[in-house]
Order: sequence, then C-alpha cells, then structure tokens
Amino acid sequence: MTTRHDLDQLDRTGHSEGSGRRQDPAGPDPRRWRALSVTLVVGFMSLLDVSIVSVALPSMQQDLAASPASVQWVVSGYALTFALALVPAGRLGDALGRRRMFLVGLLAFVLCSAGAGAAPTVGWLVAARLAQGLAAGCLAPQNSGLIQQLFRGGERGRAFGLFGATVGISTAVGPVVGGLILRLAEGPGGWRWIFYVNVPIGVVAFVLAWRLLPRGGTGRRGGLDVGGVLLLGAGALAVLYPLVQAESGGLTRLWWLFPVGVLVLAGFVAWERRVVRRGGEPVFDPRLVTETRGYAIGAALATVYFVGFSGVWLVFALFFQTGLGYSPLQSGLAVTPFALGSATAAVVAGRLVERYGRALTVFGLAAVMAGLGATAVVLLLVPAGTAGWAVAPALLVGGIGGGFVISPNVTMTLSNVPVRMAGAAGGGLQTAQRFGAAIGTAALPGLFYVVLADTDRDFPTAAAAGLAVAVAGAGAALVLAVVDLRRDRPPDHDEVDEHDHRRAAHF
Repeated sequence: MTTRHDLDQLDRTGHSEGSGRRQDPAGPDPRRWRALSVTLVVGFMSLLDVSIVSVALPSMQQDLAASPASVQWVVSGYALTFALALVPAGRLGDALGRRRMFLVGLLAFVLCSAGAGAAPTVGWLVAARLAQGLAAGCLAPQNSGLIQQLFRGGERGRAFGLFGATVGISTAVGPVVGGLILRLAEGPGGWRWIFYVNVPIGVVAFVLAWRLLPRGGTGRRGGLDVGGVLLLGAGALAVLYPLVQAESGGLTRLWWLFPVGVLVLAGFVAWERRVVRRGGEPVFDPRLVTETRGYAIGAALATVYFVGFSGVWLVFALFFQTGLGYSPLQSGLAVTPFALGSATAAVVAGRLVERYGRALTVFGLAAVMAGLGATAVVLLLVPAGTAGWAVAPALLVGGIGGGFVISPNVTMTLSNVPVRMAGAAGGGLQTAQRFGAAIGTAALPGLFYVVLADTDRDFPTAAAAGLAVAVAGAGAALVLAVVDLRRDRPPDHDEVDEHDHRRAAHF
C-alpha cells in the first residue's frame, strides 16, 4: 500500500512526473546532461540579453532618431517584463510541463529577437524588447525546475554549479560580447546583429530541446491562480518601475509607488494564504518561505548579494568608458578576470556543495568583499593609465568568491523544495535576484554620479564609492550566511523522517 510518505518521496525525487518519457525509478534519465547543456545555452542567451544591449544604445539612438529616455527602455523594459514573468511562468511549468513552457518561451524569444533586429522605429524596438523579456521570464524558471527534476544527490550540485557559472559569466561578459559584435558588424545598423545572433542559436536549441527534454507535467495542474498573478504583477511592477526609470528621474517622480507596491504585495501574501486554506493551487505557495528549510534565507541572501553584483558592472563601465576613455570592448575585457574566476569557481563549488554546504557561501562572500575592497583601493592609488591591468588580480579574487556564492546558494535554497513545486520556487528565487539587481543598477550608478559631482569629476573616488556599496551588500549577505551556517546541523534519521512526514502533510 502506498503511504502519504511514499507519495512525498516520489514527488521529491521526480519519479511521479511526466506522462511521456517518464523517469525510471531504477535510474536517472540517460540524456540528462545533454538536456542540461541545451537549457544552459538558452539560459546564457536570455541572461546575456540583460546587459549586452547597453553597449549598443548610442548606435540605436542615432539610427532610430530616438530620445535618450525612449532608447533606455530597450534595456529597462526587458529587465522589467523578465522579472514580472518569472513566478507565473514557473507555476505554469510545474502544472503544464517544463518542456512545454520551455519550448513556447524559446520560440517566442527567437521571434521577438528577430522582431527587435528588424525594428524600423524605437517604438517597435521597445515593444519587441518588452515581449522578449516576457519570453525570457518564461524560460528562466524552467532551467532550475528541470535540474530539480532530472538530477539527484551530488549530480544536482554539479548541475547547479554549471547553472551558477552560466548566471555569473552571462552577467559579466555581456559588454565584451556586445563590443565584439559591434566591432564585427560596423556601420549603420550594426547594432541589429546583437538581436539577430539569437535567431540561429535559438533555432538549433529548439530542435535539440524538442528531442531531449522530458515530456509531461507534474500531475499538479489545478486552475491558474489569476488573482494571485494579478496581485503579484501589480505589486512587483509598482516596486520595480521607479527603479528601472531611475536614470530619467523615476526615483524622484515615482517614489510614491514604493509604498503602494508594498501594500499590494502584502495583499498578495494574504490572498495566497487564503488560496492554500481553501485547498487551491497558489501561483506561489507561501509555505515555501515559512516551512521549507533554507528557502527564505537563501532568497534573502540572493536579494542583497545581487544589489552589489549587478550594480557593480555599471560602475565599472562608467569608470572605464567615461573616466578613462575605454571602448566598450576594452571596458569589458578589463573586468574579464572577475567573469573567468566566477565561472571556474562556480563549477568547482557545485562539486563541493554537498560536502561543505553553507560554508562555501561564507567563504565566497568573504572573498567577494576582499576582492572588491582591494579593487577600490587600487583604483584610488594607481595612475589612471595602468588601472585596467592593476585591478585584474583583485577582480580575479572577487570573481572566485562570486562563483562560491551563486551556485551553492541556489542548490541549498532549492534542495528541500518538492520537485512538483520546483518551477515556482525557482521563479521566486530568481525574482528575488531581479529585485536586488534592479536596486543595484539604480543605486550604484546614482551614487557614482553624486560623488562625481561632489568631487569635481574625481572618477576613481566615484568608482570606489560604488564599490563600497557592493562590498556592503556582500557583507549583509555574509551575515545571513553565517546565521544560516550556525543554525545548520546535519539532522539524524529520525528527524529527517519526521520532517518528510510534516512536508507530506502540508504540501
């Protein structure tokens, strides 16, 4: 006879998922690593599009005769709709099948990329980017959900290590890739290839994903929580909109949206609790935060870390390009040591996370603080002409630390999440990261400009001030990691069984 505990075990291992090519209880999916490689390529492409476009904004503005405020929506609009789609898309992937949502999102992403590249006006381009952001938001939570579904034990840590490397390097190399594309496609309209390059890659990835990704849903269909989707979307929009409009005075003009957003999000939490009490299927189950070990603190850690991690790239771009006159490609190459260190360390961390757990994050955050702090000191002390080379060792240290933060935190945050809820949980975690990124990309460049004005255009001091905020964000994340490390201890077998029974009863 199958007990409730057995059903929960099936749910957590993923053996109950799928109505097509099901997971075999006797062994893992033999095509899991090839499937992962396809999803990571697509994840890299969608995350790269957050930052790659920024280097092409001047060309777009000139070719399309657009105002600075309108062309800025090419970047901020994508980031906004990306963040708004994450949680609903994760829930739909849990219910309808992650393969189905992945394919739909990828097809839409390719079409929107082609539409953005062919845009005859800035209005058309912004509309295509808004739709492209929605498509990217549909793709992102399926990545983490499929890793939960396809991998077990130490393999899951290694898979999340590769996922963390993808997140880290895609964020860091965007300016480099954008600069290379603009160099190769010089002349009027060269910026269009930043979007067109997604089309052939996306088509090949679609064919491979169709063949390799596991079919079926999770058996958890239910009705879509429309009220929850609307409340979450309205609350997130109210909080994020002033941040993405920060460069055009959004923080001053739209500050009143912050308290409105907080009130709407509080209403969202109350609504979701009501849905759970009535036995419905919420778009985001609040028990993931209140009753799932490690999820709440992992999401909070991701939020504060991404404040500095995302904002610091704009500070570097402003310092090297505006302050030192570097080209976009040279500016991107100057921060490549961080990207290389992060990518390498994330893969290593994925192999070690099962053994060392949260201690890896503590080490990583300490290294990030040391690396970025040393970078600020170097910028203040060395001549401007040698700054690009002088900061390389410190950035490498910071990058290695960053690699030990993202992938272990994702693994530990999602490790106790039931597989049937992995999409919504992954979407929630990535939404937390997007919130942190939105705050950082508004706050750090804003501080840079304030210090620059107050110091009579002292670029090293302005950059050091921005880096100090990034170090403070990493420090706040370090406090959370230490708290989690101190309270974390391996439970004995009786405690594990009791925890599983409680989760079976609640979920």
